[in-house]
Amino acid sequence: MLSAAQVEEFDKNGFLKGGVILGDEEVERLREELDLVMDGKSVKRPVLNRNMRGGESKLYDNMKMSVDEKVVQIVNIWMASDLFYRHACHPVLCEEIAQLCRTDTLRIWHDQVQYKPPVSGGPTGWHQDHPLWPIIQPADLVSAWVALDDAVIENGCMWMVPGSHKWGNQMKYVASTKEFKPYHKEPALLPADAVVEAVPFEIKKGQVGYHHCLTWHGSPHNRSERKRRAIAVHYMPGHTRYEPTSSHVMHDYVEVRPGDILSGQHFPVVYSSASS
Repeated sequence: MLSAAQVEEFDKNGFLKGGVILGDEEVERLREELDLVMDGKSVKRPVLNRNMRGGESKLYDNMKMSVDEKVVQIVNIWMASDLFYRHACHPVLCEEIAQLCRTDTLRIWHDQVQYKPPVSGGPTGWHQDHPLWPIIQPADLVSAWVALDDAVIENGCMWMVPGSHKWGNQMKYVASTKEFKPYHKEPALLPADAVVEAVPFEIKKGQVGYHHCLTWHGSPHNRSERKRRAIAVHYMPGHTRYEPTSSHVMHDYVEVRPGDILSGQHFPVVYSSASS
């Protein structure tokens, strides 16, 4: 359980480092399972398994791109792996996310692996998560990002902009310099006291980092000789509704009507205070 001071820090900054929740053996088992899924050798399949750098994306504005760069993205590895599903149900993650969301019920929105291989690992551009999820409201989701390798500056750890979760949906104005510094294309639209300044979010192997779905974040290239693997689970508080405005990779899995709570077998409940 998080302390009151930790919850206050999250509310202020929009991100928080949690504890080390996975031991070396647990991390190694997840790595082995990840390799099977990435290589297409698992019996079941995730929703998505691709190189994010393989096509045009607004996340890569103003960045140098190379055909050799890779950011392997897997969406809903929990659907392909019972081990990753059990990870998404981890009692520490779920209890602490429920604290941050102020909810008595949590469902999986989806999970996401982003693997930056050694030397050729590409950047993930500056963005906010919720504007990229145009079928759910409100913007109250919190993600649990667990490192499967030490994520440090040298191998492309995430960077965060403190307080940016309080600025609303600014996605179409969020941009990056060639030096991977975030900036706002129309700064007059930000609050007067807003400071667009990023800080590194280094996470140890097996450690969890939490971030709000409106917090500005991104991660630069991995030019090191080290892998950078991680599993992020995006959790929905119990009041999250299906409110589609455009398409999304999870759209085909929705079985409720617009305006209804987003629930169903593909968005399973992983925490309920009534049963905890």
